[in-house]
Amino acid sequence: MNKLLVGFIFTAMLGWVASIILTAIHFWTIPLIPPMAELRGPMLVITSDWAYIGGIPLAFIGAIYYAVMIALGAAWLTTKNQTVERILLPVTAFGFVASMGFVYLQLFVIGAICPFCMVSAGATTILLIIELVVKYKGGAAIMPALAPERVWATVFVATALLTLFAMWSLTVLPLPVPGA
Repeated sequence: MNKLLVGFIFTAMLGWVASIILTAIHFWTIPLIPPMAELRGPMLVITSDWAYIGGIPLAFIGAIYYAVMIALGAAWLTTKNQTVERILLPVTAFGFVASMGFVYLQLFVIGAICPFCMVSAGATTILLIIELVVKYKGGAAIMPALAPERVWATVFVATALLTLFAMWSLTVLPLPVPGA
């Protein structure tokens, strides 16, 4: 059971990386694109009207979602608190339904795919599956909690390193260049 919870945290970290890359693109790349530039593929998705809620990039909301999932996953692993388990399921189920809506928009409305959006949708799907499996097997409390100082330190360092990786990836991604 603890391996499933570690998998939950790892999956949330993958979603974090995808969301933080997209958030950085929203803040640092999109403002530099000329207004009349013809966008295709992922940039068409990222700049679409559906990529924002009240002017806030969905990717930023996704990054917050995954940060919360990482923290709740670590709390779940270290405490085995059933309240955490009860909170996670509806939140992740909502995230799954929202992700499926965003996948629908990409496939049938926008007509383009954003790979990072698809990674996020996949991560949310896996998070929900893990939660359902844990629930089906009797809950996380059937196994002992792990040492908080080990889990939290590992989660912090891994998330920090993955964030650095996400920021570095911006230097190698084929993003639009102003004036090109």
